[in-house]
Amino acid sequence: MKTSIYLLSLTASAVGVSLTALFETGDSQKVLPGPFDEVVLNGQAFDASPAARSGFSLDLAEKRLIQMEGKAPVWMTELEKIEARANGIRFFDITDTPTLGLRPKAKSSWTYPTPTSYAQVTSVIKSLTTEGPRTLLEKFSSFRTRHYKSAEGQESQKWLLSQIQRITTEAASPDLRELITINEFPHPWGQHTVIARINGSSPVEDGIVVVGAHQDSTNMWPFLPAPGADDDGSGTVTILESYRALLAAGFTPKRSVEFHWYSAEEGGLLGSQAVAKSYEAEGIQVYAMSQFDMTAWVKAGTQEEIGVITDYVDHPLTAFNKELIDAYLAVPYVETKCGYACSDHASWSKAGYPGIFTIESSFGHANHANIHTSHDRIDVSPEFSFDHMLEFSKLAVAFVIELAGWETA
Repeated sequence: MKTSIYLLSLTASAVGVSLTALFETGDSQKVLPGPFDEVVLNGQAFDASPAARSGFSLDLAEKRLIQMEGKAPVWMTELEKIEARANGIRFFDITDTPTLGLRPKAKSSWTYPTPTSYAQVTSVIKSLTTEGPRTLLEKFSSFRTRHYKSAEGQESQKWLLSQIQRITTEAASPDLRELITINEFPHPWGQHTVIARINGSSPVEDGIVVVGAHQDSTNMWPFLPAPGADDDGSGTVTILESYRALLAAGFTPKRSVEFHWYSAEEGGLLGSQAVAKSYEAEGIQVYAMSQFDMTAWVKAGTQEEIGVITDYVDHPLTAFNKELIDAYLAVPYVETKCGYACSDHASWSKAGYPGIFTIESSFGHANHANIHTSHDRIDVSPEFSFDHMLEFSKLAVAFVIELAGWETA
């Protein structure tokens, strides 16, 4: 006999009431009934049988500590996290990082220059292409899923690592390769964050420049296919193309530069929180962090635009980001908001570091109909644009050169 569990339909406006009834704060944690092999979420039935969950280590009954905007942390099961996400509720999963942001920073604020490296930036962005990102994304989005607790999510991470290593070998000179390290930042769920670092000549007190995207994908019901072409395969290959072009140009930075491909963004910013916690503990100074999450979509009938997120970000760095767009991109920006815990920049902001986020459009024009479904594919619509992605590769190049400086320039 099939056993079903019916989940409530939560809304952001009802969070305070619904979650008080459903979830207890502190150490008292709700226990799910079970076992069950069907979940009904927002009126739609999903297969939760052992066969459907094959290849995943995701335990729906595992209890996690969740931080939502303006609320005390609450304990939720993984299934209840899925329910919250399906109803538009954003959160940090702070189970492993409950003290993130509590350490004092040696440097609490930074100033940012007016863009001046026009010749260096334009020489690099002229070498950017759409061919490499297209080839990479065709493969990256062909994995059935890149869920962080799936076997294919681990496989896709290893493949991404191999491509970063290949591009480094092919694009960087032997001397430049001496400055580069490529490492997996380990996570207990098995899909690791990948960090490529170009060591600079400046003292550590000057801080580092970080460019990020998230490599994982998910379906609203995580055991279903999740190609994740836009969310966030697009950002993943966007910054990888920027990395390639910088290496091919022989870029040697003053400030050290890191490219991050985070795991488990879709699980509550788990990967980026772990990295930020480690940097915080080590006293690493971060001069600037920029997140690229969804860079491909140009909604039909709208003007092509670059979405500059203005909430939960560092405002001086955001102002500098706007200057970069005006100076180097062929598409204008529009200010827009994304909300609490919207992407991995939020982990850095929570830790007290300056973080910003640039997205494919104004938030209302983004690819909401396809992300977190099996339709998040390259071929779903002409609205998926590699030319649009190229504008974001330009932005990442400009961000790195203008803020890190070019040692040989």
